[in-house]
Amino acid sequence: MSAPLTPSQTVGPFFGVGLPFEKGEQVGPAGAAGSIRIEGQVLDGHGDPVPDALLEVWQPDEGGQYQTVVNSTATGFGRCRTDAEGAFNFVTVKPGPSRAPDGHAQAPHLNVTVFARGLLRHLVTRMYFPDEPGANAADPVLKLVEPARRSTLMARDDGEVLRFDIHLQGERETVFFVI
Repeated sequence: MSAPLTPSQTVGPFFGVGLPFEKGEQVGPAGAAGSIRIEGQVLDGHGDPVPDALLEVWQPDEGGQYQTVVNSTATGFGRCRTDAEGAFNFVTVKPGPSRAPDGHAQAPHLNVTVFARGLLRHLVTRMYFPDEPGANAADPVLKLVEPARRSTLMARDDGEVLRFDIHLQGERETVFFVI
């Protein structure tokens, strides 16, 4: 006699109900000089869109300092759900270089957290800017990543927007960090 298999289970999708955040895609001050739009998709291991993921970004300001909410003004935090095509977007201003806890300079980047069905733990990654080759080459976190995989952490200039796709698995899997 054999025991029956435990049925598979998934987490969510519950993000639309459980984690609303008005204007969550607006990370920097609306209409700020130098605003940039970041667009991308969350894709599974087969390259199919993940239509019910949630992304959070946190970034320092132009001076490299992490701020808090002041007078209900967005100060570097954003939250966006993916749509049916797995697409997301954020509008922000480019952050300045920040300091690691050990004092080393870090290249301008966004900290990105991904929540999605089937993930029992969130995934953490970074998005670096393509117009910062010197700072990116010296970034202490980016240096920890195999050179062949660093491109998964780089946004691409796509005309009027920066493009940053997140691959959860597969050949082009985005580098995720254990924190």
